[in-house]
Amino acid sequence: MKVDIKNFIVPPSRKVKLDKWPTLIKPVYDSKQEYKALLDVQVAALSEKQEIQYASNSFAVLVIFQAMDAAGKDSAIKHVMSGINPQGCQVFSFKHPSANELDHDYLWRTTRALPERGRIGIFNRSYYEEVLAVRVHPEILEAQRIPDGPVNGDEFWQERYRSIVGLERHLHHNGTRIIKFFLHLSKEEQRKRLLARIDKPEKNWKISLADVEERAFWDEYMRAYEDCLSETSTREAPWYIVPADDKANARLIISHIILERFKSLKLTYPTPTEEHRKELKLIRKQLLE
Repeated sequence: MKVDIKNFIVPPSRKVKLDKWPTLIKPVYDSKQEYKALLDVQVAALSEKQEIQYASNSFAVLVIFQAMDAAGKDSAIKHVMSGINPQGCQVFSFKHPSANELDHDYLWRTTRALPERGRIGIFNRSYYEEVLAVRVHPEILEAQRIPDGPVNGDEFWQERYRSIVGLERHLHHNGTRIIKFFLHLSKEEQRKRLLARIDKPEKNWKISLADVEERAFWDEYMRAYEDCLSETSTREAPWYIVPADDKANARLIISHIILERFKSLKLTYPTPTEEHRKELKLIRKQLLE
């Protein structure tokens, strides 16, 4: 499978125009059978890498998924992470904040869910909602009771970008590697997927009138995403824009990028100390006896 990661990465300081980024590209697979075979290989390799990560207990990996509704975040997490040992992986989905969460700063609830060393943490939506959904619906800011103004001006959002970049830089320098995906879905493909949720009874629970009403803010969301991707893609924590109109293709690209990022960590199993080797010899002797 040939995937050039450079085709999906947002270079630092690059101004993003999403209409210049495709939502559909030539598949990296030729058939459903090949897709399943490729994904199985990727998942198995990722599981092996995570086992070494867990054993070495040095790096944490945080994978962030952001996208419009129906872009395939849930299914990507389900399929790509299906082979990971549950002890080494944790998934958090962030929706409307609770009263307790609103009593803290906007980064508090996600910071509490960060993965420990040796584990993969997955955020299905994240602190980036604070510069996306909150920017499109600034009335949400009223519930956050921010004491100092001005609120919702350009400087306000720039300060939030700086806070997020600062957090990610801090995490990177302390051993957490961050992989950020924006699943780039077309408005027409979203319409088809929302209709499919109506047509399939087992999918009815996944759609509400609010989902359709949110489509009216599509252009505002695209502008918010453009600014967010432009301002927060850094060398330490770059954004990857993944074409999402083809779910299978998106999963293969996502799994490949995660696996490549794992390979870059050059993880190895811990080397036993001389004292531990002596202990192992003693254990062997006792077991043989």
